[in-house]
Amino acid sequence: MSILVSPQKRKKLLKKLLISIQNHESAIIEALQNDFKKPPFETYITEINYVISDLKHTISNVENWSKPKRVWPSILNFPSSDYIYTEPYGRVLIIAPWNYPFQLAMCPLIAAIAAGNTIVLKPSELTFNTSQLITKIVEEVFDVKEVVVVHGGAEFTQSLLEKRWDYIFFTGSVFVGKIVAQAAAINLTPYTLELGGKNPCIVDEGADLEIAVKRIVWGKFINAGQTCIAPDYILVQGKEKYNFVELLKKEIIRVYGENPEESKDFARIINSKNWHRLNEMIDHTKVLFGGITNENEKYISPTLLDEPSLNSEVMKDEIFGPILPIISYHDENDLENIISKYEKPLALYVFTNDKKFAERMIAKFTFGGGCVNDCMVHFSNHRLPFGGVGYSGIGAYHGKLGFDSFSHQKAIVKKPNWGDNPIRYAPYKNKLNFIKKVLSWL
Repeated sequence: MSILVSPQKRKKLLKKLLISIQNHESAIIEALQNDFKKPPFETYITEINYVISDLKHTISNVENWSKPKRVWPSILNFPSSDYIYTEPYGRVLIIAPWNYPFQLAMCPLIAAIAAGNTIVLKPSELTFNTSQLITKIVEEVFDVKEVVVVHGGAEFTQSLLEKRWDYIFFTGSVFVGKIVAQAAAINLTPYTLELGGKNPCIVDEGADLEIAVKRIVWGKFINAGQTCIAPDYILVQGKEKYNFVELLKKEIIRVYGENPEESKDFARIINSKNWHRLNEMIDHTKVLFGGITNENEKYISPTLLDEPSLNSEVMKDEIFGPILPIISYHDENDLENIISKYEKPLALYVFTNDKKFAERMIAKFTFGGGCVNDCMVHFSNHRLPFGGVGYSGIGAYHGKLGFDSFSHQKAIVKKPNWGDNPIRYAPYKNKLNFIKKVLSWL
């Protein structure tokens, strides 16, 4: 069982964590620069500021979230007072990914601490500098009996999964997510899986193309496309395709310059393995724009591909890089045939001026979350759940939902010793018809 039973102690620890992160702001920026040349602006917005905002919100609410919540009692239990009590699961394992290595380690940690758990945090081995800094921050704030950071590769992670935990939180690939789920099943351990998928981005006829391309270029190429909720491929209405592609090219040049490799605003691919994986996806006969790579720099330029086959390498699985296939469609049947070919995505985006069309897309397809006339920004609202469905994930978090994810909710009914109704007790002779009438009125 967790030792962080006091909400006041949890709040105190979270305040210490906030101060430590603020003190290490420059070091966090430097670490991510060293790991994969993440631009300082992107690091501050998507890593540091996001975590600080999450911390401040949690600090303000943790004591209230931890209080028992009174709910309406059942008339069958009259008189009674009914409550929901929250308690920590206990020993929690958090396995964080490399693409947003600070944010996606810290935010689950914050929620788990707020709920009162003790945590083993395993950051990614691919972002060495950030992982070492996370260790330093955690050791400044927490006792080893509260939170401990451990390091290692795939074999070490497998050994962690063989241990018994009270809850597991994993962010990463579908392949590893299945391994986590199998390991958790042995001990019936509850878990959250934050995974990914091929996120479609629909550009409808009559959409505002100028604003669409700005938001799509930002959402696709931030973090060099290494974002689980980035648009994975574009489905553009055939009549709009030419203008849309031309605007996309102009926007990429406006944002990153004629040679994005020289831009300080464009990150690199995390390692050689992922660089080779992405490089093999580029069919140069399909390149509309970009397609330039540099293995030594682990660089792949923002790349647009024209009408790749749905069976091609780039369309088989989640791309997770700065390659954007452009596929035209003619009607909603085309959209359904293409999108339904893949597993349920983590996100879906629709650019349109037709509200009814947007609502049909939202209703027709199952996905984790999404936006109309924007992309990725749903992630930023702590009042919205973030999580997938099916192959894109199980469970959700952010804000209060993060606290709930790491908490067990206990149902408690408190009854006085007066007003005891004898009808529920045996013998039941001559009671059945009476109780049927009573229950029919409820």
